[in-house]
Order: sequence, then C-alpha cells, then structure tokens
Amino acid sequence: QRRNVPTPDYKLSMDAWDGYPASRQRVLDGARAAGVENLVVLTGDVHVAYAFDLKADFDDPASRTVGTELVATSVSSGKDGAEKPANWDNLTRANPHLRFYNGRRGYLTLTLTPERARADFRTVSAVTTPGAPVMTAASFVTEAGAPGLTPA
Repeated sequence: QRRNVPTPDYKLSMDAWDGYPASRQRVLDGARAAGVENLVVLTGDVHVAYAFDLKADFDDPASRTVGTELVATSVSSGKDGAEKPANWDNLTRANPHLRFYNGRRGYLTLTLTPERARADFRTVSAVTTPGAPVMTAASFVTEAGAPGLTPA
C-alpha cells in the first residue's frame, strides 16, 4: 500500500497495487498458503526507489510483517531526480511501513543467501553529468524466518 497523503482522504493509483487491493491480497495469501516465510517482491517502473515492509493489514501499522517489497529506480529517466522528491514528507508520513524512499537515479543490487537477502540502493548525484560518482544511498537486510527490513 502506498498512500499519497497522510489523511483518510487519498487517491488510489490505478497504475499500482493500490488500485487493486483484492489482487494484492491474493498474492499475499498465495505466498502464505505456499509456506513462504520470507517473501521478497521486486518491482520498479515508478522512477524512484522504495523499500517497504509488507503487512498482513496495511491499515494497522502494528500488524504482522509478512514480507518485503523492494522497488528499483530507473537509471536515466526523469533527469537527475532528487534525494527527497516533492512528495517525500507526505509519503513517509502516510506509510509507516515505508522504510526508504529516494528519487535519485540509479539501481538496486540484491544479494540472496539461504540466511538473508541484502538490498543495496545505489544512486548517482547526476545522470546528466558524465562520470558522476555512484554511492550507496541505503542498505537493508531481511533475515530468513524474520520478514521485514532492517538497516544493514
């Protein structure tokens, strides 16, 4: 779930899971029924980077965490992007399960082992500047048997 404002009155995105809550719930229910203990969902195509805890009930911040969603940003679209896009305050306040949000361009590396998954969000300060340095904006792990993200 990704609400755009921290108020009860918010718009649903019909271009994301928010517009299809029954479908999203079927995916989460299917993972649970299959015995998946550490669900990791990789997504993208929104031109920003996110890291979310997936909740059993998104309307209850205290509900059980059932997995992780990692959203990779684009490498070059949308000019340079911004570390904190204009909607950063609204999104971070509206989504307590949002662990990371960054609007810079870059990529995500994911290292999988039987014990954990490690996500490193790599960004560049400016794709419009040849040779701009690449940095790690954030790193998270989710441990086997303990769904949810913790800073690495």
